[in-house]
Amino acid sequence: MDLAYIPSPSSGAIHLGPLPLRGYALCIIIGVFVAVWYGNKRWIARGGTAGTVADIAVWAVPFGLVGGRLYHVVTDYQLYFSEGKNWVDAFKIWEGGLGIWGAISLGAVGAWIGCRRRGIPLPAWADALAPGIAFAQAIGRWGNWFNQELYGKPTDLPWALKISEGANREAGTYHPTFLYESLWCIGVALLVIWADRRFKLGHGRAFALYVAGYCAGRAWIEYLRVDEAHEVLGLRLNVWTALVVFVLAVVYIVVSARLRPGREEIVEPGRPGAAGAAKTDGEAGSADVTDGDTAGGTGSAGDAAEDRKPENGKAEDRKAGPDKSGPDKGGRAAEDAETAEAGA
Repeated sequence: MDLAYIPSPSSGAIHLGPLPLRGYALCIIIGVFVAVWYGNKRWIARGGTAGTVADIAVWAVPFGLVGGRLYHVVTDYQLYFSEGKNWVDAFKIWEGGLGIWGAISLGAVGAWIGCRRRGIPLPAWADALAPGIAFAQAIGRWGNWFNQELYGKPTDLPWALKISEGANREAGTYHPTFLYESLWCIGVALLVIWADRRFKLGHGRAFALYVAGYCAGRAWIEYLRVDEAHEVLGLRLNVWTALVVFVLAVVYIVVSARLRPGREEIVEPGRPGAAGAAKTDGEAGSADVTDGDTAGGTGSAGDAAEDRKPENGKAEDRKAGPDKSGPDKGGRAAEDAETAEAGA
């Protein structure tokens, strides 16, 4: 007899009167809102303007949803295209099925488009969003709880998840892998926040740390799951994906730290504050140039004064010349007068 367990909801939808609200979709929406809200706060703290994160998210979120669904459908194609299955179900995203690998990959493409349109470096934007994305994943995983999916191996632990009888599942108590991953994502978000404050991560390294941290947890959590999945050399496909992406993220952190140490000083070149700062710097530079010109001008005036001294000296000599020659001229005039008188 199970003394304690985590109950599963009897329905995957919350009914607001006649309107059914899917729990899975609700968790995704709340997660996106939290990611954008917290990412906006971090972006402003980095020197960006309010609203920029949301503007770029308009591109990133749709791309991410499409990418996540595509990855799920391609890697679990037998759920939609095998005998007895209806391929139309591949479009029913509210029933669950988003692959984080595809969501991040194609979402990054959408974010790149948005950043390019705004003249913003994608790595800086990704750094600001990194912990928010982890928080969003922590919330989104509760959508699996609503759908009673992606649970782990059978267990009688006090925190076991009770699953009811249904399509492709047997009643029993299982490891709540959705809860494990949710808590792990919260831990990854806190790790990124701490590391970013401690080491001033920049140029995409905060995002890479999030990726590495998530992959480390996903590898062991994936190992506990019992849902059908493709395997390669005895390991689930998602385990291999997590291992490969983890290595790539760590390599990026190391190489990036060597090639581009430190953090971006300006993350949004077109923002008013950055323009003001640039203008202030320009004015300061102009002031320096003006001071230099003034100093140079003073020097030039001094040099001119020094140059004028010889000229003044020559002028004085010329002025003194007539004074000295004055008597000679006066003598010659007297002699001329005496000659004239003698002639007369």
